[in-house]
Amino acid sequence: MKMSSPLTILFIFLSLIMINHLYVVSSTQWCIATLTATNAQLQDNINFACSQGVDCGPIQPGGSCFVPDTLVSHASFVMNAYYQSHGRIMKACSFKNTGTIAATDPSYGSCVYGS
Repeated sequence: MKMSSPLTILFIFLSLIMINHLYVVSSTQWCIATLTATNAQLQDNINFACSQGVDCGPIQPGGSCFVPDTLVSHASFVMNAYYQSHGRIMKACSFKNTGTIAATDPSYGSCVYGS
């Protein structure tokens, strides 16, 4: 069966889209807090994620992610844990538009962000 030129071009175009989509889905990503999120929003994100079964022990005093003791750092850690445990879908990183996807691992020292 011979395909016409427009169908061949369409097939190649759709294949490239699919390949690009597969790359994005399979690449490692993390969810972190935006720099514009307010302290109240960050605290709400921590409260929400911790109430949904996320292990918030690492951000507690003595935990591997307690230092630095800042809301943005703590929120980013638990927001990522929630995102990773909920299928790594965009909706799981929304947090009322206070979450964003990072392509660079935000882990530091003994604080390891899941991926």
